[in-house]
Amino acid sequence: MFTERLQADARAIAAHLDDVLSGLDDLPVTRAMHWATRGGKALRGFLVLEGARLHDVAPDRAIWPAAAIEAMHAYSLVHDDLPAMDDDDLRRGQPTVHVKWDEATAILAGDALQSLAFELTARPDVGKPEVRADLALSLARAAGAHGMVLGQALDMAAETAAAPLSLDDITALQAGKTGALFAWAAMAGPRLAGENPAPMRLYADALGLAFQIHDDILDVAGNVEKTGKRVGKDDKAGKATFVSLLGREAAARRAADLVDQACDALASFGPRADALRDTARFVIAREC
Repeated sequence: MFTERLQADARAIAAHLDDVLSGLDDLPVTRAMHWATRGGKALRGFLVLEGARLHDVAPDRAIWPAAAIEAMHAYSLVHDDLPAMDDDDLRRGQPTVHVKWDEATAILAGDALQSLAFELTARPDVGKPEVRADLALSLARAAGAHGMVLGQALDMAAETAAAPLSLDDITALQAGKTGALFAWAAMAGPRLAGENPAPMRLYADALGLAFQIHDDILDVAGNVEKTGKRVGKDDKAGKATFVSLLGREAAARRAADLVDQACDALASFGPRADALRDTARFVIAREC
């Protein structure tokens, strides 16, 4: 049931993005944008749509910020994969954008996807001007030097740091690099409804950290056929991760505890939030 719902929402978001992108000229940069948004679980977009359902927000409003967060996430992957950053040649089982085209096209495609994300949150279809402004402002903070970009910068700096990162350091780093976009996605529903986003923030903070811990586990125990990306890179680079600091079993227990915390944060919603609880369980059971 949960998997079918996730897949249905992923298809809806992909179709919406395709419709938006089809209005652009057929150029290498726009073809690269299409390529970058293909595939994937659309988990962040699903959180937007599920949070909207939980707060009785119409799907035709929620689909815009759901597409926005997937465009923002796609941009981050395109840039993270560049040689100057993580230097990856495989993403979602396909060549990364700079490999299929070139670095300049990848940079521009990422830039355009980031701009598109803000455009999608600002569309009149989303709701009242104050709602759109709140979504755009909060997305800027989540994606920029307060959130995702800060986390990526800290991650890159750690590669040349004199001392390895501590567990607290990694937790803070990943709260930006991975957690910030999850938090924005989970809080989009209550923001659309003009409701208090605090319970969804607590849920997302625990969910995002569990997601990253499981990613660290997959980098050690996964395989490229299932993950769709190279594995073992962190270990080869000598990077401090949740697995390197805690060990695989303790890291898995920590992720499971965080899933329990995420589910507990939804207590006030009762059974209506069961899909979000299933989402939390899914993030530590996935193979990619």
